[in-house]
Amino acid sequence: MSSTKIVFIGAGSVVFTQGLLADLFALDLGPLHISLHDIDPERLDTAAGAAAYIAAERGVTPQITAHLDRRAALEGADFVINIVQVGMNAATQIDFEIPARYGIRQTIGDTLGVGGVFRALRTFPVLRGLAADITEICPDAWLLNYTNPMVMNVWYLQALGLRKVVGLCHSVYWTIHDLSALIGVPLSEVSYLAAGVNHQAWVLRWERDGVNLYDALDAAIEADPGLRRRVRVDMYKRLGFYPTETSEHSSEYVSWYLQHASEVERLRLPVGDYLGIIEENLTAYEKTRDALKTGQPLTVEGTMEYAPQVIHSIVTGTPRTIYGNVPNTGLISNLPAGAVVEVPCLVDGLGVQPTAVGALPAQLAALNKSYLNVAELVVRAAIEEDPRSIRQAVMADPATAAALPVEKIWELCNELVDAHSNYLEPPLRALLK
Repeated sequence: MSSTKIVFIGAGSVVFTQGLLADLFALDLGPLHISLHDIDPERLDTAAGAAAYIAAERGVTPQITAHLDRRAALEGADFVINIVQVGMNAATQIDFEIPARYGIRQTIGDTLGVGGVFRALRTFPVLRGLAADITEICPDAWLLNYTNPMVMNVWYLQALGLRKVVGLCHSVYWTIHDLSALIGVPLSEVSYLAAGVNHQAWVLRWERDGVNLYDALDAAIEADPGLRRRVRVDMYKRLGFYPTETSEHSSEYVSWYLQHASEVERLRLPVGDYLGIIEENLTAYEKTRDALKTGQPLTVEGTMEYAPQVIHSIVTGTPRTIYGNVPNTGLISNLPAGAVVEVPCLVDGLGVQPTAVGALPAQLAALNKSYLNVAELVVRAAIEEDPRSIRQAVMADPATAAALPVEKIWELCNELVDAHSNYLEPPLRALLK
């Protein structure tokens, strides 16, 4: 029996790699070949050591190989999991520090806004190389993308001609998990439907035995004034549907919150929150590295992430529904065709099969369209090698437009282009007036 080969691109994101491996090794997938790739030798070595440790703990014996050469890692791949973070912590700090000097507040900065735009632009060259390698070396492999900004990255990969690609994110699952816990209903008894765009999808239906659970949520919010001091709850009460990403994320995609000090205080928004998260991730990596060096045990738990489930369904033919980020081929009728949307997808031996949802409520589609306008311009900047499209994308971004006049937006973009120029494609490095 031939083994299933799963390649991790950016395996040096060791903590996330560990969680995915813990999930994979808990599934009945038959013989496995885990191929790890990273450009950082120390992180790659740590990832390989962690993989071997988790396999031993789970009582499985996969083949584990580690590669500094991406093409060697991809040879014979069935699945490719992309978790790269180009520029790591130093680039992320730039994405926060330069905009902050212009008065722009960000919390996470990985999806939209100036942080999301420049995170995409420095990731695209890596994705272009990865797509070319997959097309040549393992054209039948599924690319499972976790790297943010999800919509821009998957849209760009599709524009490059890669077809067996799906973006995976846990936000829908954990939103339903946490909402159900809030009202005291077991998740196993809940049915739900969500759709929209990544990090700004919406809970369209949420039921138990045919009963709408939004009524119970309304009661919980009424009983707890603290809940009303959250962006997601504020958006739900005004829009009628609950958004599927955290308040920190959700605040960045609209013009109403972060650029107003009173709203930052009212809704307890942690400006710059992601800078603390990346420091925590670095500490977690160092603990894993040091534990492996000294023979100390690792604490590794499952993640409930979708990638292992997708792989299991395709390999074994076991049908299940996950939420995926895929091109809009009539899936959401009032969002642009070809844009990347987040919808339920059936996964089985035939692969990932998106479900048509129909039209979103108009107020939700309006916000999603605004989000997609920015994403489309960023992808266009890369495909058409047009540096003006970078500035136009940031001009179209709701939160940035709420904070800065256009001349300052162009100045800000010039500073960020200059700061990230070593990661950008040469035509996009131009400084414009």
